[in-house]
Amino acid sequence: MKVEVVCYSGYKADQRPVRFRLGGQDYSVEELLDQWYGPQDVFFKVKANDGNVYILRRRSTTPEGEWSLESFRDMRRGG
Repeated sequence: MKVEVVCYSGYKADQRPVRFRLGGQDYSVEELLDQWYGPQDVFFKVKANDGNVYILRRRSTTPEGEWSLESFRDMRRGG
């Protein structure tokens, strides 16, 4: 599922997500829980302001760095 992401850009572009839009809803990233690299992607596990955990993927092989939602965990229901 495609997602729109706004990133913090420090010493490099798109360093880490700070906000994202999913299904017409805006979310703020409260905490970066983990980050890892695949051969063609960068993954970010984040806790959003709704209390849930999301895994966002950025394609590092495309110039525009397409983002997608890879996983979602509803923490409000103990999941």
